[in-house]
Amino acid sequence: MSNKTIYLIRHGETDYNRRGVVQGSGIDADLNEMGFAQARAFFESYQHIQFDKVYTSALRRTVQSVQGFIDLGIPTEQLVGLNEISWGSQEGKIPNYQDDAYYKDLIWRWQNGQTDYPTENGESPEDVKNRQKEAIDYILSQESEKTILVAMHGRAIRILLAWLTGKPLSEMDSFEHSNLCLYKLNYSYKTQSFEIEIANDITHLLMVEVL
Repeated sequence: MSNKTIYLIRHGETDYNRRGVVQGSGIDADLNEMGFAQARAFFESYQHIQFDKVYTSALRRTVQSVQGFIDLGIPTEQLVGLNEISWGSQEGKIPNYQDDAYYKDLIWRWQNGQTDYPTENGESPEDVKNRQKEAIDYILSQESEKTILVAMHGRAIRILLAWLTGKPLSEMDSFEHSNLCLYKLNYSYKTQSFEIEIANDITHLLMVEVL
């Protein structure tokens, strides 16, 4: 096999997303009603794809986002390396004025190359990249899996797409994402490189009722 096609999605909406509460790897939230509707809409649009495997993080919201495919009997595996970044002490909080200053400083550091700077009692983008590399190496080693579905998280996706496409992590915010958005990636085993074919696509959600 010379290529692998990866359908990469962010999980559907949770109440934490809706309320603006910080939700990292330490928050194992369920999808809310909108999130489940988004998951159904994605399934209805892509159930015709012959996925060889479904990969998720170890958090419920990613599993619930692809439950329709799991119910079809497609082999599924959870990888901790695909988890969201740990926001540490900020998880479960609604940012206030002081927190906004904290996040502005944090993002400024990251955008200026300090991607080894961690969140308070949490992870840095470099930490996340390192565990993602182990997960992606494992996924790529499964050469018989030609087409796969991967469900992940917002900040983790930004980090992943940056290093997969050869960009510095300081440019990770250039990768936009929405709840239950789709990125389609093509990997060449010959050149050992990734190409983004579809980015932050949400056309499958156009018929989802606004709840």
